[in-house]
Amino acid sequence: MDSEKLLIIGCGDLGRRLAGQLAGSGMAVTGVRRNPPKATDELQYRALDASDERAMMALLAEGFDHIVLTLTPAERSESGYHTGYVVPCQTLVRALAAAGKMPRRVLFVSSTAVYGENNAEWIDETTPPQPARFNGEQVLAAEQVLRDANLPLSVLRLSGIYGPGRSRLIDRVRHGNAAPKPSWTNRIHADDAAGFMAYLLRETPEPQPLYLVSDSEPVPYAEVVTYIADCLGVSLPASVPAEGMNKRIDNRRLCASGYQLRYRDYREGFAELLGATDTIIA
Repeated sequence: MDSEKLLIIGCGDLGRRLAGQLAGSGMAVTGVRRNPPKATDELQYRALDASDERAMMALLAEGFDHIVLTLTPAERSESGYHTGYVVPCQTLVRALAAAGKMPRRVLFVSSTAVYGENNAEWIDETTPPQPARFNGEQVLAAEQVLRDANLPLSVLRLSGIYGPGRSRLIDRVRHGNAAPKPSWTNRIHADDAAGFMAYLLRETPEPQPLYLVSDSEPVPYAEVVTYIADCLGVSLPASVPAEGMNKRIDNRRLCASGYQLRYRDYREGFAELLGATDTIIA
């Protein structure tokens, strides 16, 4: 029996982690990037623009059992998000139709930015998305492109990703640029984001069409930055008023899937990143 074939479109950090999680599964993984790095034992690359319909059609004609989209914006603007998310999804839909190939499963990595709630509301998969900013609007539009094509689709709306190589908040605390504010924050470790994708591909015959991917403890932002500052032995600036996102993500559907989070809350993840394992709170 031939091994299953997985195509990761926009294969960056999450794609590499997913390929690593699937090592030993017998799944052949191909990653698409404009300028790919060197291949690894777990991951072969194709140098390809995901907006190039003719090139995508030729690639998809090879037939893939699963397709995962881990896209990123071309730049931090409305047009950048449209180019980075909506256009590749439109290209994929047209290329699949032209190639006459339908995967068994498509996973689309989306964002909880599609929810515009800002008063500490709880959000779950039944909450209607109402994005407040252009990034959420464009990511939601990309979701809809895939849904309208009637693909075997599961959308994964991720909260804030952190982990090795994603040290933005730690750096801000270290340099005194992370003032405490009275708002809630939601996070998912990069290894759990990739781990859950691998779990859906390997262990879940009939995944749900939508999952919110976040750890099990929404937490006040001030608590997170205070914890990091204590680990680093630095002081924080004075508190500032809340602004921007302020909601709490309910991950019960993810937990009900059977996936076991490696990092159940921010303490476990940041303690490892900061080498402060003795400060983990149970």
